[in-house]
Amino acid sequence: MKTLAKTALAVSLALASAHVFAENSEQEKSIFSSKTFEAMKLRNIGPAYMSGRIADIAVDQNNPSTWYSAVGSGGVWKTVNAGTTWTPIFDKQAVYSTGDVTIDPSNSNIIWVGTGENNGGRHISFGDGVYKSLDGGKTWKNMGLKSSERISDIIVHPTDSKTVWVSVQGPLWTSGGERGLYKTTDGGDTWKQVLKPENEWTGVTSLLIDPRNPKKLYAATWSRQRTVASYVGTGPGAGIHTSDDGGETWQELKTGLPTGNMGKIGMAISPTNPDVLYATIETDNRKGGFYRSQNQGASWSKESDEVGGGTGPHYYQEIFADPHQFDRVYIASNYSKVSNDGGKTWTPISTKRKHVDDHAFAFHPTDPDFVLIGSDGGIYMSHDRMANWRFMANLPLTQFYKVAPDDAEPFYTVYAGAQDNSTQGGPSRTARSEGIKNKDWFLTLGGDGHQPAVEPGNPDIMYSQWQQGNLTRHDLKTREGVYIKPQPRPGEPAERFNWDAPINVSSHDAKRLYFASQRVWRSDDRGDSWNPISGDLTKNGNRMHMPMMGRTWSVEAGWDIYAMSEYHTIANFTESPVNEDILWAGTDDGLIQVTTNGGKNWKKIDLSNVDGVPATAYVNDIRADLFDDKTVYVALDNHKYGDFKPYLIKSTDLGKSWQSLADTLPEKHLVWRIVQDHVKKDLMFIGTEFGIFFTVDGGKKWTELDGGIPTIATRDVKIQRRENDLVAGTFGRGIYILDDYAPLRKLTEQSMEQEALLIAPSRPVKWFQLDGNHANTDGDDRFSAKNPEHGATLTYFLKDSLLTTKEARQEAEKEMVKEKNYPKYPDWKDIEKENQEAKPVVYLEIRDASGEFVNRVSGKAKKGLHRVTWDMTYASGKAVTGAESSGWSPFNAGLMAIPGKYTATLHKRVNGVVSQLASAVEFELKPITDSAFSTATNKEVLAFGKQVSEAQKRITAVNAVLGELKKTMKTLRTAIDRTPGNIESLETRYADIQSEANEIHFDLNGLNSRNRMGTKPANISSRLGYAMTAAWSSYGPTQQHKEQFSYATKRLDSVSKRVKELQESSVPNLQKSVIDAGGPWTTGASLITR
Repeated sequence: MKTLAKTALAVSLALASAHVFAENSEQEKSIFSSKTFEAMKLRNIGPAYMSGRIADIAVDQNNPSTWYSAVGSGGVWKTVNAGTTWTPIFDKQAVYSTGDVTIDPSNSNIIWVGTGENNGGRHISFGDGVYKSLDGGKTWKNMGLKSSERISDIIVHPTDSKTVWVSVQGPLWTSGGERGLYKTTDGGDTWKQVLKPENEWTGVTSLLIDPRNPKKLYAATWSRQRTVASYVGTGPGAGIHTSDDGGETWQELKTGLPTGNMGKIGMAISPTNPDVLYATIETDNRKGGFYRSQNQGASWSKESDEVGGGTGPHYYQEIFADPHQFDRVYIASNYSKVSNDGGKTWTPISTKRKHVDDHAFAFHPTDPDFVLIGSDGGIYMSHDRMANWRFMANLPLTQFYKVAPDDAEPFYTVYAGAQDNSTQGGPSRTARSEGIKNKDWFLTLGGDGHQPAVEPGNPDIMYSQWQQGNLTRHDLKTREGVYIKPQPRPGEPAERFNWDAPINVSSHDAKRLYFASQRVWRSDDRGDSWNPISGDLTKNGNRMHMPMMGRTWSVEAGWDIYAMSEYHTIANFTESPVNEDILWAGTDDGLIQVTTNGGKNWKKIDLSNVDGVPATAYVNDIRADLFDDKTVYVALDNHKYGDFKPYLIKSTDLGKSWQSLADTLPEKHLVWRIVQDHVKKDLMFIGTEFGIFFTVDGGKKWTELDGGIPTIATRDVKIQRRENDLVAGTFGRGIYILDDYAPLRKLTEQSMEQEALLIAPSRPVKWFQLDGNHANTDGDDRFSAKNPEHGATLTYFLKDSLLTTKEARQEAEKEMVKEKNYPKYPDWKDIEKENQEAKPVVYLEIRDASGEFVNRVSGKAKKGLHRVTWDMTYASGKAVTGAESSGWSPFNAGLMAIPGKYTATLHKRVNGVVSQLASAVEFELKPITDSAFSTATNKEVLAFGKQVSEAQKRITAVNAVLGELKKTMKTLRTAIDRTPGNIESLETRYADIQSEANEIHFDLNGLNSRNRMGTKPANISSRLGYAMTAAWSSYGPTQQHKEQFSYATKRLDSVSKRVKELQESSVPNLQKSVIDAGGPWTTGASLITR
């Protein structure tokens, strides 16, 4: 802690100096904080043309153009214009998985969100309770039930906003947690469990309220468990219950309902006749039926066998009663259906040009033909009762498992496998100012997309697969695919491929592939033929004998095979890039296997023998070190056994011993993937359940990269080595790219002790013309993702903020107050100096290879890391008048720089004093392609451009002076009118000057009246504007450009002299004459002295 003497000295220095650097004790403790690295922005590239899974949709009944969507894996989104545009409103909360969104019926500004998806899927995340917003989603507060993990329904009392009921399914992968039905009567400050399930595996999955009587409630309970190995979705705890006193007491409804085990139950109440209830009930072995009650549940009748299909009722099993037509009911399923007779008969809903796998329906309060459906592929809207669909192609919600960037030039392509949305490919950027659009994306393969792979150095070959190892090789020139999944030999057991089977293209031979089932396969001819190089590397047990919900089950129980992936499989694989004989495999059942002789022999490492990690862990990732053949990194995952702890381990001796690298990771950030920088050994990135982290010291300390990315699971991270880009596949918000992460290689605790650090782009900057600043004309509902900033992006670090004297004094006074050495009121002269002092400025100065000045780019003066982009132009020569025009024009813009080498230096300007902060760095602009024409040399282009730039300075200055003279003439008109005596001479001179100014303006810019007639004779501006276009093309000036430039500059010389005559003689003399004649002073005239 500072002494009083030091504090007083700090004040003295602050007042004596125009600038000091601020201190921040917290940053001194840990400069490697996420706040320091906010400038390392991740850029979303979409896509939105296939979107992602929607869990719930709420339409504001008071304003039907306002909708809220709870995204299963992607937060909450809001539209106020019926889907034309959407805004994410939940991005920085602690979790991203949501299952329910509810609008308070008596106050549309109050929004409730239940986190954690309300199904039993293999790929879902978890929540942390209930959230509430009082301002339509602008701000949120967690209202509790934090151990619920997944919430099905929230119902707000129709007239009392403080009374709310929440149905809680509870944890999927383990027992316990908060389960059942909870009620609050104080707006969520406290909760009471009003319906307690009969066992620790059971929760409430559906909740209804009678619209006539808010004390009448119905709740469905559900027992289930999922692990890596299995899924059981029925049990003795499931049933339907009712309450007549607002949930305080309950009774189970049984008459007419199934008597055995039940599974997931979806319920609905008829809005037109609330005595009528509907329920779709799952029973053992994926069976069940649709039930209807016409007496508030007192008795039920089975109407049909209809239940959710596809991968199982657990994933769907939601029903919705039409608010406009009695007994019209919808069931959400893989292929949803509608019944018009209360569930007796069903008709498939049209899937023409629509994704299947539906989860949510919503309706318009007054339009019976309007329907919204939320599916695994996003939101669809119909205005004709589902005969035709409009897709909301502006929600970038795709859930990507794995990504693979290729080596395409000039911009690489990113391939990614998506949950239920195929394998997709799209550009990392485009050459268009409008960015990346949905039309830029394409599919390589259908189904659930999983790990893709590319051939290094050959962007025409890539591999994609759908679930459980269905591998295809693609020729991107012919757009053909060949099915190459390895097949067992006669007499061999069936292959067990993981849901997301691992593929590896060898770094030693691009034709060599590795693929894995329960054994490792190798191909040396890109998959035309395969040979197994191992036996079964898993534990190969019988998963049907493993306990589920605390016991074992027989064959007739609630197993859902369609909901279960293969088990005892190899989940991940890696080849050492240093030694091709060292291969690693990690399984889904707690094993790591390694071979040092190309697969002849394998050594088993059972995780039960590794300290600090669970024996049941799933190997999420295994990565061989890029520099040392004995080192390996392993990301482990135990969340499907209820353990969300991050596990990341490292071995430097081929698995003989292990150490943890997860000590500084936040809790519940289970690790999905790890990638190592190819230049700096200790720089690594990981994707976790809630974000992206990096380390510069080999894993001793991890720092979150949260610039530009919401709270979301990052299931894969890859490096595009040519560009030094980090490519991240998120599970619900598409793909993100950190452009040129290379500055992280130079940032260490030691290097960040310098006053400032400037870092150049890590590779030549792509020099090209954007296709122009064209206005998009395809409507506001069209999605586009941003390209990187166009130009050379430089990175700089400031150890401390640059402060004014006032700011420095205030900082010092804060320290004095802490010491109870209270400051005195400053001298008024010092205060006046503070008020007159300009803010400190930081800027980059760009010079060409010869040292000639090119441009300056301003940056931020705050401590931390910053990135600024020079747009590859020279400083504009346009006259500065204080009224800067907006929009691009050749008369506003600076000259485009040519390809070549440049330097940048970092400077500060403090109280009028400029000094250099960091040493100069060099970088290069390099064209992305050659021209189809024989073009001028870069030097010739630049030389002509500089001539044009000089003319730009002159013509904009002449126009500016002419504009000022026009203003002066207006004041003179008034002054002459106020001048006493005979003013005929003044009037004549005024008219002559006005006529001359008009003629000059015509020579410069033409006349508007003639332009309106369609006649546009050439003028100086038009000729010079024509010539200027050559300065924005690498082709260089044509003969016409040169001629037009010559014509324009000759006439400009003459016009400039005439304007100067008006400015320096004619107008000032007239102003003086007006004053001499007794008239008033006018702007720009000499002062009147008597």
